[in-house]
Amino acid sequence: MRTPVAFIIFNRPDLTSQVFAEIARARPEKLLVIADGPRPDREGEDAKCAATRAIVERIDWPCTILKNYSDVNLGCGHRPATGLRWLFEQVEEAIILEDDCVPHPTFFPFCEELLDHYRDDERVMHISGDNFTSSKKGNVCDYFFSYYPISWGWATWRRAFQHYDSDINLWPMLRNTGWLAEILVGNEKAISYWTRIFDKAHLEGDRNGYWDFQWLFACWAQRGLSILPGVNLISNIGFEARGTHTRSPSDQRANFPTGEMRFPLKHPPCVIRRRDEDDLIFNQVVLAGRRTTLYQELRSQVSAALPTPLRESMRSLKAGLFSHPFFTKDD
Repeated sequence: MRTPVAFIIFNRPDLTSQVFAEIARARPEKLLVIADGPRPDREGEDAKCAATRAIVERIDWPCTILKNYSDVNLGCGHRPATGLRWLFEQVEEAIILEDDCVPHPTFFPFCEELLDHYRDDERVMHISGDNFTSSKKGNVCDYFFSYYPISWGWATWRRAFQHYDSDINLWPMLRNTGWLAEILVGNEKAISYWTRIFDKAHLEGDRNGYWDFQWLFACWAQRGLSILPGVNLISNIGFEARGTHTRSPSDQRANFPTGEMRFPLKHPPCVIRRRDEDDLIFNQVVLAGRRTTLYQELRSQVSAALPTPLRESMRSLKAGLFSHPFFTKDD
C-alpha cells in the first residue's frame, strides 16, 4: 500500500499488537509511529511503553519507518496533537490509527481510494472508518457526507490539517454569531452542547486530555465535510479500566462489529451532508460518550453564561496555572 500509515501508541502492548497485525497485513510503504512517554508516578509503566514500542520493530515487509517518540509523558491530548503536527510535516496525507482501533482489512483501500478521489476537493477534510448509526441496507452509495469527523480510524490531508489549532483561537470571534446555528440547523440541544465544549476547549487547549474536539472545530470553521462509510470499518477494543475516555465495556460503541466494504466504490452524485445522519450521530454517539456529573454540567452552563472578556481572563489565568511544574505531570 502506497499511502503512509500513522500509528499512535502508548502503554498497551496487547492491544497495540492486534492493531499492528492489521497494519502488517496492509503492508504500507511508510509507517510513522507516534508514542507517548511513561508517567513517572506509575510504577512499571516505562517497561510497558518499551514493550509497546518493541511491537513496531516486527516489520517484515519493505517499509520506511519514522518515529516520533516522547521521553516524557505529554498526555492523551497534547501527545496526539503534537504528533499529528509532526506527521503532516513529513507527509502530504495519511491514514491514522490509535492503539485500540482495529481496522477491517478493507478500511485501508477505502481510505486510499478516497484520499486520491478528494485530494484537491477542499470541501472534504476527513475520511472516517466509523459508522455506528447507518445501515448500508437501502443506501445507493458506499459512503455519505457528515459534519462529524469521527476519529477512531481516519485519514486526512496536510491541506486540511493545517487548520488545526489546539486552542481554537477563532472561537471567541465566532461564538456569539449565528455560525454554530447555521451548522447545526434547528438542533438547539446540539448548539448548546457544542458551545460548552468549545468554551472548554478554548479555555484548556490540549492540556486536559483531548485533541479531537479541536479537530472537529477546525473542520466546522472551514465548513469541511467528513466522509463516513456505509458499513462500520473500525472496532474499538479499548473500553476497559486502562482507558482514559473509554472505560465501560458495556458502552454501545465498545467492540462495535465491523463489516466488509465492497469495491469498486459507489460514489455519491453530490457532495452534500446527511443532516438526518448527523442528528443520529449526535444523539446516539456523541451524547452516549459524554456522561457528565451534575457539578460538571452546572460549571459548563455557568461558563457559557459568562461575558466573553471574563471567559478570556479565566483562560489566561488557567493557562498560567497549567504552566506551573505541579500541573505538567499527567495524572
